[in-house]
Amino acid sequence: MIIERRMTRNPVTVTPDMSVAEANAIMKREKVHRLPVLDKEHHLIGIISEKDILYASPSPVSTLSIHEMAYLLSQLTVKKLMTHDVVTITKDTTVEEAARLMVDQDLSALPVVEDEYLLGIVSKSDLFKMLLELFGARHYGIRMSFLVEDKPGAIAEISSVLASHGVDIIAFGTFMGTDSSNAVCTIKMQGITQETAIEIIRPHVQEILDVREV
Repeated sequence: MIIERRMTRNPVTVTPDMSVAEANAIMKREKVHRLPVLDKEHHLIGIISEKDILYASPSPVSTLSIHEMAYLLSQLTVKKLMTHDVVTITKDTTVEEAARLMVDQDLSALPVVEDEYLLGIVSKSDLFKMLLELFGARHYGIRMSFLVEDKPGAIAEISSVLASHGVDIIAFGTFMGTDSSNAVCTIKMQGITQETAIEIIRPHVQEILDVREV
């Protein structure tokens, strides 16, 4: 899947000359944690986050009054706090590549651009929603995790056996195993009991790690 299908289109943005106080108010109103910054030509030139504003705010032990702190933030502009060198992706970037970038570079969001113009934004929250879908978390059924030999046809064999018993596979994920010779699989099924699932799958896996109704 590519990011274009899952990004938030036309995200709320701010300008570099806007006050930090106003940017902060927009974040609270729109219930977002960061705002792309666009110049007069609507090119992406930065991004400002709640953390940026938090770090710039006077500490709680400051002798300044609330009104004085608010005044200071109102005089501080977005361009003074924003991140200038923004890591971006294109609409054709795959979801897994976006996730890798976020993890490797400790990013909470990635603007989606084309020719410097902002098309959308994808956040960690968007990826978590996709994770729920991948695991079939919003569907009731039997969830089982097991260890299989890492060889061609292992997953196809299990899927074929389940299909022959009329089992509806809601989700099937493969993850790193205990070593290079195996893999951990997690499957979500409907149309089968927990006991029958164990009976059918056990002969085709190395070990059943967990099984439950969820």
